[in-house]
Amino acid sequence: MSDDEDLIAVKKPRQVHYGSLEEQEKARLAALAAAAKEGVEEGGKELGDIQISNEYMELEDEMSKDKKALLEEFERRRKARQLNVSTDDDEVRRSLRQLGEPVCLFGEGPAERRVRLRDLLSYLGEDAIHKKLEEEEARIERDRGREGTWYHEGPPELRDARLWIARYSLPRAKHRLNKAREELQLAGSVRAAAKQESQRRASAVSIYCSQIGDTRPISFCRFSSDSQMLITSSWSGLVKVWSVPDCKLLQTLVGHTCNVSAAVFHPDAEMPHHFRQIIENEDNEEMKTTTDMDTGDESSKTVSMASCAYDGSVYLWNFASKSPVASLAGHGPARVARAEFHPSGRFLATTVFDHSWRLWDLHTQKEVLHQEGHAKPVYSIAFQCDGSLVVTGGMDAFGRVWDVRTGRCVMFLEGHLAPVLGADWSPAGHHCATAAADHQAKIWDLRRRAPIYTIPAHTHLLSDVRYQKSHGHFLLTASYDKSAKLWSNPAWHPLRTLSGHDNKVMSADISMDNKYIATCSYDRTFKLWAPELA
Repeated sequence: MSDDEDLIAVKKPRQVHYGSLEEQEKARLAALAAAAKEGVEEGGKELGDIQISNEYMELEDEMSKDKKALLEEFERRRKARQLNVSTDDDEVRRSLRQLGEPVCLFGEGPAERRVRLRDLLSYLGEDAIHKKLEEEEARIERDRGREGTWYHEGPPELRDARLWIARYSLPRAKHRLNKAREELQLAGSVRAAAKQESQRRASAVSIYCSQIGDTRPISFCRFSSDSQMLITSSWSGLVKVWSVPDCKLLQTLVGHTCNVSAAVFHPDAEMPHHFRQIIENEDNEEMKTTTDMDTGDESSKTVSMASCAYDGSVYLWNFASKSPVASLAGHGPARVARAEFHPSGRFLATTVFDHSWRLWDLHTQKEVLHQEGHAKPVYSIAFQCDGSLVVTGGMDAFGRVWDVRTGRCVMFLEGHLAPVLGADWSPAGHHCATAAADHQAKIWDLRRRAPIYTIPAHTHLLSDVRYQKSHGHFLLTASYDKSAKLWSNPAWHPLRTLSGHDNKVMSADISMDNKYIATCSYDRTFKLWAPELA
C-alpha cells in the first residue's frame, strides 16, 4: 500500500452564509459615497460622472399591504362560508330589498341570488339587515312626529263659534240620550218588530220613476228635510230643484261655470208656497221661466241651498231667485268636493283639495275655521246629528272624527285601502259609516274607537253611503258598478239591490220620511225608488 493510497482526499465544504446582506450593502454603499466625495475610486479612477443616490423603495411596506388585503379577503370568505342565509327565495329577496340592493339581476337564479346576499353580508356584517330595519323604524318614528295634526290659529270669531256650537249641541245630545233610554224601556219584541217592518219595506223597494236631469252627468243629489224636494247638481254647471214624487222641475240655479261637485238643502228648507203653485199649475210656463219670482213668503228669500264646484266656487241660494245670493270666496283654485250644512243651519262646512276643510259662519259669511290634518285632498264630510262632531274622509284613505267644540281630532279612522269618498252618521250618534274606493263600506264605533264591521259591498268603488234617517235600521250604498244596495243594521245582510242605471251611480240619498230613495248617475238621469207593498 503506497503512501498516496493512504492519503484521504478531504473535500472542502462550500460555505453558505445565512442572514441579511443589508448591512454589508449599506457599508459598501457608504464606502462608495465616501470615495465619491474624495473623487478617487479604489483603483485610482475619478468618479465625478457616477450618480450615487440614497433613495430606497420600501418593498416591505408594499408587500405588507398586499399581504394584509389578501388575509382580509381570506377572512371574509371564511366568514361568508359560516353565514347562515335562508334558502327561501322570497326571504332572500326581502333581505336584498332591505339592504337597498337589486332584488334580481339579469340571468340570476335563486342559488346565485343567495350567494350574492351572502357576499353582501360578509362585507356589511351579519347584522346589516337588522341595522337597516332599525334605521327605517327610527325614520318612520321621526316622520310620524312631523305628521301630527296641524291646527291653524283661528280668528276671534272661532271661539264664539265653538261656544255657540257647544250650547247648541249639549241639549240635543241630552234629548238624544233620553230618547234612547225611552226606547230601551220598550219590550224587546216591540223594538224587533219595528226594525223588521222597516227592513221589510226596504227589501220591497223598486223603481218608482226615472227622470232625465241634465245634458251632462248628475254628480250629486239630496232630499230636503220635508221630503218634498230633491236637489241635483250636474257637470253642466247647473243645479236643479225637483218636486217629490212627481219629479217636476221647480227651479234651475245658474251661476257655476264648471262641473258642480255637490248641492245640499238647508236643514230648515221647506217647499215654499210658489213651488206648490208650480206643481198645481203645471201648464203655467210663465211661472217656471221667471227670473226673480215675486213671493210674499219671506222664508223663500233666506238661504235655502248651497253648492260647490271644481273651480273652488261655493254659492248660497234661495228659492226666490235663480242667481246666487252670496258667494264664499277663498277656496280657489283648489277644487271643492263637498259642502254640508251644520244641523243648526248657521254654519257650512266645505272639503277642499288643498288638504283642508273649512267651516263658514253664514251669519257673517266669514271663514271661522281652516282645518288641516289629511295628507291628501279632503273629499267627504258629514255632521253628527247633535252638531258636536264631524267626520271627514280624504284621498289618503283615512278618515278623521273632529270635535267641533274643541277642534281636536277625537278618532282616527284607519282601515281603508283607497280614498274615502262618502261618510254618514247613524241617528244613534255613536256609529258612523264610510264608503271608499276599495269597494268596501266600514262601520265605526266611537265608543270602541275601532271598526266593528266591514261590508264587501260592491265590485267597484263606492261613491256614497247613507243611513236611514229616523232609526238607522238600514244602510244605503251607491257604487260605480251601476247599482245601489240596501243593508240591514246591525247584521249587515243585503236587503235589496237597486239596479236600473246604465252607468255608474254618483250619489244616493234616503228621504226623511223613509218613503223614497233617490239615486243619480253618470247616465244623466236620477231615479226615485219606493217600496212596493200590497
